[in-house]
Amino acid sequence: MNLPWYECDTRFIAAHYQPATLIDLALSREVDSHRLLRGTGLFHDDILAGQLRISAQQFIRLIDNSQRELAADDSSFLFGQRLLPGHYDAASHALRHAGSLYDALTLLVRQRAVLSPLLAPRLLVDEQHAYLYWLDACGAGEQQRFLVEASMTAVSAASRWLSGERLPWHYQFIHAKPRYIEQYWLNLGEHVQFERQVNVMSIARDYLHRPWPQASATVSRVAQQNAEEQQRELGVQASLLDHLYDHLQSNIRQPLQLEAMALAFDMSPATLKRKLQKHGTHFQEQLDLARKHVALYLYQVKGYSNEEVASYLQFHDTTNFRRSFKRWTGFSPSALLQLLGN
Repeated sequence: MNLPWYECDTRFIAAHYQPATLIDLALSREVDSHRLLRGTGLFHDDILAGQLRISAQQFIRLIDNSQRELAADDSSFLFGQRLLPGHYDAASHALRHAGSLYDALTLLVRQRAVLSPLLAPRLLVDEQHAYLYWLDACGAGEQQRFLVEASMTAVSAASRWLSGERLPWHYQFIHAKPRYIEQYWLNLGEHVQFERQVNVMSIARDYLHRPWPQASATVSRVAQQNAEEQQRELGVQASLLDHLYDHLQSNIRQPLQLEAMALAFDMSPATLKRKLQKHGTHFQEQLDLARKHVALYLYQVKGYSNEEVASYLQFHDTTNFRRSFKRWTGFSPSALLQLLGN
């Protein structure tokens, strides 16, 4: 399925899904609804009607308002606990009856426009572990940390409920260790690390295919078919930034320039540049992100040397590669690998 992308101002998010969950959390703590919705262009009665679609920009503004009004360290975690499986029609129904962790995670990735519209989950499985990465889908800016905390909590809570046990997830966050670390321990456990290069949660591969007690193969299959049909009706599957990341990853060993990328996306370079600016980013930043992720994977999972990583990424000068790697990560390859324990 290759559906058009959504952008930060595309009105595709059902306001009575995740946004309503956040609103209800704030209202339960006696936050004034007018202050909560200020600047979003939303009215509570319109959300209650159950037909309103809003943009990522509006949702991000709602998150910003809720953080300021709630002023509580546990807000993102409480929000995350309420997110999955959720009440998002067929996608949630399919998730609730997933047969295993692998089935649930692959469904989450396929249905991310509905289940996780602001952060894009990406699943990578190697010989020993499964990794669930979280990438900015719409230019979340300062609200990305809130979203990462909520998203990892959502998957952790949902997998615990559906599996019937607390799964031994490990977590890495890009941001620095917060002063409210006890919320991480309470909601995620003790296996948390900060100031890392990616937002990722990982688990031993053995847990992927263990049967879940609430699974129903027939119900899940029919629900997945219905979810795919609803996604076609929605008209989008992933964000512009998500599609761009996929294209960069797929062509990472080729010379990559803004002009060629714009051509691949059937638009002018000026239009692509403008769209990226609208999302708070630019082409070089997205290219550096894709290259950084590939380099980290080759180092940590494949055990490549500096020369092999440089060659893979088409750097013909190892010194130039080291300089670029330090620009991407803030560390030289050797210093970063030492920090990561490799």
